[in-house]
Amino acid sequence: MQLPSARSFLPHSLFGRALLILLVPMVLLQLVVGLVFFQRHYLRVTEQMTRGVAMELRAAIQAIEAAPDVDTARRNLAILARPLRLALRLEPDAPVSPGVQRPFDDLTGRALARTLAEELPGPLAIDLASNPRAVRIGAPTGKGTLLAVAPRNRMSVSNPHQLLVLMVVASLVLGAVAVLFLRNQVRPIRQLAEASEAFGKGRSVPFRPTGAEEVRRAGNAFLSMRSRIERQIEQRTQMLSGVSHDLRTPLTRMKLTLELLDADEDEVEGLRGDIAQMERMLGEFLAFARGDQLEESAPTDPFVLAGHVVEDAERGGAEVSLVTVNETPLDPHVQMRPVAVRRAIENLIGNAARHGTRVSLSVRLLPKTLDFVVEDDGPGIAPEDRARALAPFSRLDASRNQDAGAGVGLGLAIALDVARGHGGSLELGRSTEMGGLRAVLRLPR
Repeated sequence: MQLPSARSFLPHSLFGRALLILLVPMVLLQLVVGLVFFQRHYLRVTEQMTRGVAMELRAAIQAIEAAPDVDTARRNLAILARPLRLALRLEPDAPVSPGVQRPFDDLTGRALARTLAEELPGPLAIDLASNPRAVRIGAPTGKGTLLAVAPRNRMSVSNPHQLLVLMVVASLVLGAVAVLFLRNQVRPIRQLAEASEAFGKGRSVPFRPTGAEEVRRAGNAFLSMRSRIERQIEQRTQMLSGVSHDLRTPLTRMKLTLELLDADEDEVEGLRGDIAQMERMLGEFLAFARGDQLEESAPTDPFVLAGHVVEDAERGGAEVSLVTVNETPLDPHVQMRPVAVRRAIENLIGNAARHGTRVSLSVRLLPKTLDFVVEDDGPGIAPEDRARALAPFSRLDASRNQDAGAGVGLGLAIALDVARGHGGSLELGRSTEMGGLRAVLRLPR
């Protein structure tokens, strides 16, 4: 059995760790100072005050021992009791039960009892529990048992708990101030983390740098980086739109020319296939390069989205079964770019349909993730080739040619790009149920 490490008990957030770093030394310092002060002040003062009372009790015991009889001893005690401010009584027949009766929370009672035992002869009976304001002492003498009652404030410092109360109150006040201060310092860092995470998932949330100088510098650097990336994406999209227009125009003229061309039908049909393939390749190139980064993220029902994809695939001649699992039925909507996610799922289904006869799409809505699982009964992809299959323009089957209707090696790459644009992942494996490829498009919630 492996024991948990100390790191597992530490807070995971910056606020918790900073608060721990601040509070632990403060509490330890107060405990050390409190213990040292208690040891050197309260206990030593208690010992000194107890020794003074013990000297008076020794004088009373000496007066009893010097008296010729019990009555004389009692008269001597009566004379000593008033100036000593002690209640003294001699009981010839009262037994002494040695021991100390002390409440558990009596912090100075142990030092008091120990000092009395050191200063007075014989086994003593010390009662600190019956009356918290008085100390009852029973001491054996030659003429009986001396019963003495001394005020507690004459033998120990009163209210020793005041220091502890002051320490606790001061710790609570300082801790509250520290919590407020740290919360204000950590809030800008948390906002920066939320803005970065949202941008990694394809969303741009408002963010204004605040806080300490280092945090503001990090926030301004993030805003500059986000602006550069968004500007680069916009420029690339505009460029690709122009390229798309420039390339589609001659393709359209070629198609029109073929319609007007008086030639053999077989030759014309072959040229039409070439033009259609060029249009398909151009569409895939542009879809991969554009990446749909400018599409706005919106709450989307993944089950409705998957249903539309399956309907389109079946109209195209593919046989696709749909399986749904919803572990959060109260709110099935997930923040995503629906057009991009739909294109990724269509690419996965199209890839599965080209290499297998049966295709299955499973949608699993979990508390923290959304999984689109596409499986087929085709040959699958070997583990050593899966990383290469996700690379752009990678076609594992070299024997297939583009005339046979295969793609240009961008289907999985586009799906991976969509997954990463949402902060998710695309995982390839072997289907245990159908025996072919198993592709998992996982998006965070």
